[in-house]
Amino acid sequence: MMVLKSLRLAPLALGVLALSAQAQSDTASMFTFSGFGTVGMVKTSTDEADFVISGQPSGATKKWSGDVDTKLGVQVGAKFNDMFSATVQVLSKHNGDGNYKPGIEWAFAKAQFSPSLSMRVGRMGGPFFAVSDFRDVGYANTWLRPPQDVYGQVPVSQMDGADISYQGALGGSTVNLQFYAGKSDAVFEGVDVHMKSMAGFNATAELDGGFTLRLGHVQGKLTVDSVSLAGLVTLLHATPFGAVGDQLSAVDKKATFTGIGVSWDQGDWLANAEYTMRRTESYVPDTDGWYATLGHRFGKFTPYVTVSELKQKDSNVNNVIPAGVKIPSPPAPFPIADLKAVVDKTLYDQSNQQKSVALGLRWDAYRNVAVKAQYERITPTGPGLFTNPQASFGSSKVNVYSVSVDFVF
Repeated sequence: MMVLKSLRLAPLALGVLALSAQAQSDTASMFTFSGFGTVGMVKTSTDEADFVISGQPSGATKKWSGDVDTKLGVQVGAKFNDMFSATVQVLSKHNGDGNYKPGIEWAFAKAQFSPSLSMRVGRMGGPFFAVSDFRDVGYANTWLRPPQDVYGQVPVSQMDGADISYQGALGGSTVNLQFYAGKSDAVFEGVDVHMKSMAGFNATAELDGGFTLRLGHVQGKLTVDSVSLAGLVTLLHATPFGAVGDQLSAVDKKATFTGIGVSWDQGDWLANAEYTMRRTESYVPDTDGWYATLGHRFGKFTPYVTVSELKQKDSNVNNVIPAGVKIPSPPAPFPIADLKAVVDKTLYDQSNQQKSVALGLRWDAYRNVAVKAQYERITPTGPGLFTNPQASFGSSKVNVYSVSVDFVF
């Protein structure tokens, strides 16, 4: 993971979101108001599956869809004195329940003990990636959306807990250290997902020459509240293959996520790369994801190219059930009578391997508005990160066409 310096505008966008300097100059109030949003449209070359941001239950097909990227966020900040402040952010986007119900994305209090040491308590952005704090702020990013081959591995975007951050100089570089603990909840395609007992750290070093290096790691206990999965595990425990059920189970199972990254922003050139590793002790497979982006600024225009891949390292389940073991009168949602086939289908549905190439263009039309267009060619193995796949999906390349208007205020 790394800090993404997008067109030198990410600091500006974060500044607008965190503290509206204009608002402070216009009023003596300790409160500030700011916001961001995206109006986006997406279509693909297939009707056999939906292109989504990981966790959404539906998305784009051959018909244009505004659900994938469209969002609106507003933020209120309060500065009580030189030490204490608070921030609340409300975000509306197409969520895991398939609606736009606004939710509280951030709600934390902050204590700035010294220029180098601070602490936050409450709900904050889940610090799992390079651009975790502004992954939903399209204006702050070069890409139209973060590369899903990496960011699709962890759909959780927020954390309830606390963190402590330290910034200091080390030689000729600036070092930032963050330690955090808490829990996260999310809805993935209508299914509740929980991470509790989370503990992690991020370390960032800003070097000369426009380079930034980042290392992060988090671990916790994963629970997936899937009715169909729980039913299958219970069914397996009633057979001689209970051990397979134990491997499938996603109740209080250890999960970790590790990422390293680098960014470079020098003159008109920018480059970013991340390599991430997800590991669990459940039916959620172990994966490695990576991407690399290269862009060049031509005045207000920035063309860029991104290559990425999501690889499955282990399904975490050794399906030793022999073929031909029948389920007597198989209950819903198991219409397949063969027990081995049911387990195999469950594992196949979690197979999210894919490769992607993206070409994009960002146009800074106004000081607070960016217009973007992006073309992606995705090669999935199995369903990949698509949802609602038909039986025939998974063997062909898919073209994805996206346009968006990002803004901050």
